[in-house]
Amino acid sequence: MHIRDLVGAGDRIAALTLPFAAVGVAANVLWPWAFRMGFGAVGMAIGAVFAAVGVPLWLASVVQVLVLVPKGRLITGGPFALVLHPIYTTVALLVVPGCGLLFDSWLGFAIGIVLYGSVRLYGPSEEQSLAARFPREYPAYRERVLLRWL
Repeated sequence: MHIRDLVGAGDRIAALTLPFAAVGVAANVLWPWAFRMGFGAVGMAIGAVFAAVGVPLWLASVVQVLVLVPKGRLITGGPFALVLHPIYTTVALLVVPGCGLLFDSWLGFAIGIVLYGSVRLYGPSEEQSLAARFPREYPAYRERVLLRWL
């Protein structure tokens, strides 16, 4: 097994997203007033819900990759039955925006958008690799995924 099998497109997604996140976090530390949303307790409650849903889905996805990919298996259950890229998608659409709400910063939504855009840009190469590796199983899996467009 190669590390590329575990990482997929994650290195390219991170390379595009992390510089934006680093600059954003630095700016948020320097000028916190410019990033506040002012949702108060309601925003924190919504952020907690996002995190409470996103973190377990992300963690379950990571565990599945670490356990099943070295065995040469295509992952089709759990969070992978919901979306094609649950590790990236849960972080981009739930965890990072949830943290933004918890910390009263719109930066979480901005980073989430950049991360999700990176997934849409680099995810297809990961899908092509899986289709080549699992020529019968992968197309059938794609048809069964609940939210294919995420």
